[in-house]
Amino acid sequence: MHKRFVNHCTISLTLIPDGPILIKSGKEGADPTKPDMEFVETYHAGGRSIYLPGSSLKGAIRAHAERIVRTVGRDKRPTNGNGLWASNPLNLNELKYLDSISDSQDIYRLSSFTDQMFGNTSIASRFRIEDAYPDKGTPLKIEERNGVAIDRVFGSVAVGPFNYQVCTAGEFTTKIHLKNFTLAQLGLIGLVLRDLNDGWFGLGFAKSRGLGTVQVRLNSAVVQYPGCILTEDRKISLLGSEKEWSINMLLGAGEFLEETEAQAYGFPTRDQTETPIAAEAMDLGFGVQLTWRGEGDRGVRDLFIRAVKSWSSLLVGAK
Repeated sequence: MHKRFVNHCTISLTLIPDGPILIKSGKEGADPTKPDMEFVETYHAGGRSIYLPGSSLKGAIRAHAERIVRTVGRDKRPTNGNGLWASNPLNLNELKYLDSISDSQDIYRLSSFTDQMFGNTSIASRFRIEDAYPDKGTPLKIEERNGVAIDRVFGSVAVGPFNYQVCTAGEFTTKIHLKNFTLAQLGLIGLVLRDLNDGWFGLGFAKSRGLGTVQVRLNSAVVQYPGCILTEDRKISLLGSEKEWSINMLLGAGEFLEETEAQAYGFPTRDQTETPIAAEAMDLGFGVQLTWRGEGDRGVRDLFIRAVKSWSSLLVGAK
């Protein structure tokens, strides 16, 4: 499936600090005037700037997605190979059962639900998130704070005092990309972003000590079907096939495959839901896309509500 695109979703969002956040650079600089723990920096828009690395964002999103799957499913591979579960990506022994499998369809089907999205040692990730850079229109507020590490036995200072850099205001924009996705997978991403906005988990350093909470503003979402065209009677038509759908259908990957191929990968063969958004031609007049803007009734939240229904349907009998 990585050799072709059947569907693709791009979600534009803004992360707004809801208190202090710090993603450390991982090393101390030689400048004694700077804090002991510095925010990671890069060159952006003509100068040095702090930013939120995509690797840090993806790690936090994947970890919470795994929590959700383990809550409603299992934390180990079912003995019969069926059911909803999330593997432990740090335990390579859990993935040894894939070493003897050479067929890519079998590897995908037998991987855990989260590995199918985020990848493992045998399959690549279908999820990608860009670095989050500051929005020029909203100034950043960066300050230093002091702290100490307390000895748990004696109650005295074990390490410190030390100082660290935090960002307390500003906006960081980024994009999430999900390719060849099922609607249930898209729904899970929606739940993760909801929980991030609600403060169920945080980003970066000292999350258990009040740092790392952010608000999530959903700006837009675009779902594209690059192998489709709009017909004269305003329907979505799959090139090289007789398959057609209504102009306002949100389609999962299984819809674009023949039934035998969809079953080989484990994709649901009927994976669609109706939306209030009408499809339009992609740039250059080839391909089809649906666009949600903002967070209103016809915004990105509407997309996630419809996708989460597919996620809920997946849970019926999943255990």
